[in-house]
Amino acid sequence: MNAYIERVIEDVRKKNATEPEFIQTVEEVLSSLGPVIEAHPEYEKAALLERMVEPERTVEFRVTWEDDNHVWHVNRGYRVQFNSAIGPYKGGIRFAPSVNLSIIKFLGFEQCFKDSLTTLPIGGAKGGSDFDPNGKSDAEIMRFCQAFMTELYRHIGPDIDCPAGDLGCGGREIGYMFGAWRRLTGTYANGALSGKAMPFGGSILRPEATGFGAVYYLESVLAHENDTMKGKRVALAGFGNVAWGVATKLAELGAKAVTLSGPDGYIYDPEGIVTQEKIDYLLEMRASGRNKVQDYADKFGVQFFAGQKPWGQKDVDIVMPCATQNDVNMEEAKKIVDNGIKYYIEVANMPTTNDALAYLMSQKNMIVAPSKAVNAGGVSVSALEMSQNSERLFWSAEEVDAKLHQIMKGIHDGSAAAAERYGLGYNLVAGANIVAFQKIADAMMGQGIAWS
Repeated sequence: MNAYIERVIEDVRKKNATEPEFIQTVEEVLSSLGPVIEAHPEYEKAALLERMVEPERTVEFRVTWEDDNHVWHVNRGYRVQFNSAIGPYKGGIRFAPSVNLSIIKFLGFEQCFKDSLTTLPIGGAKGGSDFDPNGKSDAEIMRFCQAFMTELYRHIGPDIDCPAGDLGCGGREIGYMFGAWRRLTGTYANGALSGKAMPFGGSILRPEATGFGAVYYLESVLAHENDTMKGKRVALAGFGNVAWGVATKLAELGAKAVTLSGPDGYIYDPEGIVTQEKIDYLLEMRASGRNKVQDYADKFGVQFFAGQKPWGQKDVDIVMPCATQNDVNMEEAKKIVDNGIKYYIEVANMPTTNDALAYLMSQKNMIVAPSKAVNAGGVSVSALEMSQNSERLFWSAEEVDAKLHQIMKGIHDGSAAAAERYGLGYNLVAGANIVAFQKIADAMMGQGIAWS
């Protein structure tokens, strides 16, 4: 590894010793950049990497809200605005008990590269809270979102930072936060948040975008390998919004998802999640708040494997983790290799531990695609929503889908070309990091060392 990169990574480890997820992401990204750093010695002189691994702004605040029994609760809120060199900050808001500063920082850092890959003018940020929406009433969620926005509104806006949804934060939560933003600011700047409902500025296909985009990226990978989607059997993790979008588009293109997972285990449906009844039931499962994938097994009479993950499931061609970070460790990665999987397509943010990812990438007969590229469809459509809001336009589903398809093909093709240019072969992980980094680096250098 390049000595400059090693020095920056070691410094990150020291400064962020209590933030393992953030350290893991920095190591994964920077370790791919050796060829670029060697070609640009001016980056070290300008301390470019040191600037890139430090957020431009970190906001941490308390959120005080009242439940339906008039009991008061206090949660912690975050917004990490990482890099705005190529545009206003853009990134989701996550509501989950596991949320902490390390997770928000890793997501924000990753978001910079993901947003850069889209080729759209958006920087990277992430936010959220350790609030758990599961089991809460609509009124409780509304009061929490309003309390959360009473601090966040000071730090966002259409030309500053446009948050979107993420885990635990969907259209309902975005709607409540937008209503609070509108009242707090006295403006109707609907570009201040994305993922809104269509009556007040949302984009059609936004709920499906991450999943659809992931399948479009997969389609480009298969085309590169002279392969097709037809008949492919796909192991998915998760059963939420992203997995629903992936399953829907797979079925449309002639493939089928055969597994789903949740905190309680995973299901195996050999017939595939291909009928409209099954696909629609994923929405029911998510809306129920039960967070149990066994509900699918009970309804459709398929196998349920309690307490297990789907990565040991045989008779699949493609693996697509859609759930959460670090879902695939070394033990699970070995199962995937033993099953002869050729295509490992990350969809969730950082679903693979660094050692497992390195192991999978070392397999000569396996193609690995990184989440920052594969799941960029969601933020792409969020950015398209911002464009529609600013121009008072509305694009049809066909128009948005065509733009999404074009963006995802461009991300794949650009990543493949960058890896090839630096003599790395068909290395989609390194290629994505290089393309995204180069765009941000050029912008930072062009705007002056002390000001970017």
